[in-house]
Amino acid sequence: MNDDALFALLQATADAVAEALAATPSRQLVAGSRSLHHSDLATDAAALAVLQDAGVRVLSEESGLTGPAHAEVTVVVDPLDGSTNAAAGLPWYATSLCAVDERGPRVAVVRNLATGECFAAVRGEGATVDGAPLRSPVDRTEVLGDALVLLSGHARAHLGWRQYRAMGALALDLCAVAAGRMDAYLDCSVDAHGVWDYLGGVLIAREAGIDVCDVHGRELVVLDPAARRTPVAGPPLLREALRRRWPEASGEPLRDAALDPAAEVAG
Repeated sequence: MNDDALFALLQATADAVAEALAATPSRQLVAGSRSLHHSDLATDAAALAVLQDAGVRVLSEESGLTGPAHAEVTVVVDPLDGSTNAAAGLPWYATSLCAVDERGPRVAVVRNLATGECFAAVRGEGATVDGAPLRSPVDRTEVLGDALVLLSGHARAHLGWRQYRAMGALALDLCAVAAGRMDAYLDCSVDAHGVWDYLGGVLIAREAGIDVCDVHGRELVVLDPAARRTPVAGPPLLREALRRRWPEASGEPLRDAALDPAAEVAG
């Protein structure tokens, strides 16, 4: 499957997710669960129906690894990133999809399901937003005291940023940094995010000129449903300043990735 076909597949999946979400009468929590919404189940089923029919392997937040183990492409999907926002009517929730091959992330689509805005990227060919080229502004700040920072989790300390926001949908958060709408992103929690939460946004950010890393230096591309990471993103100096000060925000020390068995790439 070439890049154009993969891109069309991801867009078709996002279309199916949007239709399923619109047709779901309840976006509230499933009885007995503190995190799973009816909309999560409906959108996951819609995504799987399209992706499995295409013969790719799928790694989904809701249903884990499915599909043929020998497939050349695995699509990592969070059908509804920001389901709490969706339930509350806050227009910051998305479907996030990233096709991964033996070389890593290849094609990504992150679509804001509330507004329809669509971020996309193809490895080596750049990123787009609604089809227009997306490139990180060259004059963006690298000074923490001037930065507007997106956070996830509860920051135990103010690290000196100018202002912060906590929006609640990591894939869209990374796209906002890629677009220069926000200066950086910091996850103040401790290993709270699976690869489906961030991988689509990672490829888009990288193709736009913004790197994303794990605060402990671990590989982000892990096709393991149990793996968790702590992303940080931004221009190099700002990103590194936030990474080094992460212990103040999280209450945990930085670890050497070389000593962490979870740092290995999981295929």
